[in-house]
Amino acid sequence: MANIYDGAFRTILNDCRQLIIPVINEIFDERYTGEEEVQFFPNEHFLDQQDEADRERITDTNFRIIGKTVKKYHLECESSLPDGKIAVRLFEYDAQIALDEGEVTEETLTVTFPHTAVLYLRAYKKTPDKMKYMIVTPGGTVAYDVPIMKVQTYSLSDLFDKRLLFLIPFYIFSHEKGFPKYNSNEQELEKLKAEYQEILAGLDDLERQEVIGAFDKRTIIEISGDVLREITKKYENIQKGVGDIMGGALIETEARTILNRGKKEAKKETALRMLKRGKLTLEEIAEDTGLSISEVRELAELQTI
Repeated sequence: MANIYDGAFRTILNDCRQLIIPVINEIFDERYTGEEEVQFFPNEHFLDQQDEADRERITDTNFRIIGKTVKKYHLECESSLPDGKIAVRLFEYDAQIALDEGEVTEETLTVTFPHTAVLYLRAYKKTPDKMKYMIVTPGGTVAYDVPIMKVQTYSLSDLFDKRLLFLIPFYIFSHEKGFPKYNSNEQELEKLKAEYQEILAGLDDLERQEVIGAFDKRTIIEISGDVLREITKKYENIQKGVGDIMGGALIETEARTILNRGKKEAKKETALRMLKRGKLTLEEIAEDTGLSISEVRELAELQTI
């Protein structure tokens, strides 16, 4: 089960990478604007083992954000009960990530550890607010915190107000304890359905404001549906009630994408006819068709080939 949630986490991160920036701002108190470049690195790392075959470890995310400075980040997504072992796994990953880019100059090895955090989809009494590395070396002790984000503690308004849209697919975890009630009580189920209608309306608004694109919105809806189906396997009424809402929204989004694509092609055909007449400037054609000047220029260049 955890692999499904890990997969959802990786998918939305890789397909909608800019959505992770507000999450980084929230966890690490950064001030990224959202315009920074996000670069990913391989998630597979081979851990050196003495007298044994090297072990392969898969990290959830390993990337850097390039802004005024360059910082490397490592995030892990967890849905299980804290077992005391995750800190060991995290440190193994971090050490290997640091070694991958380690530099040796005049017999001096320099390694830079990433900024690391854990996203817990479920919060238990045992779930701490942070973890800590304490590294005792002959040259002194180094200690620093590894922050924990508890997804269940964020309300729906928090997700939209703070632009934590990356977490929307996992919002259903905040309702997990109420599944039996929603499944057996139609009135309670309607309340849950209303929240998901609110999510869809919020995403529509953000798309109209051009805060997110159609692809980002579609991905959020699709991954939300995948997570919902997995977590509510035993609750048929929730799957049908909320699942149908998300499925319908996905179909509508696909239809709108096809429609918009058709409108775009119609605009290009009109622009081509105008270009053939040769009576208007590129700027005038762009204004009349609703295309950008660069799109009209590209069409004009294709005509000369």
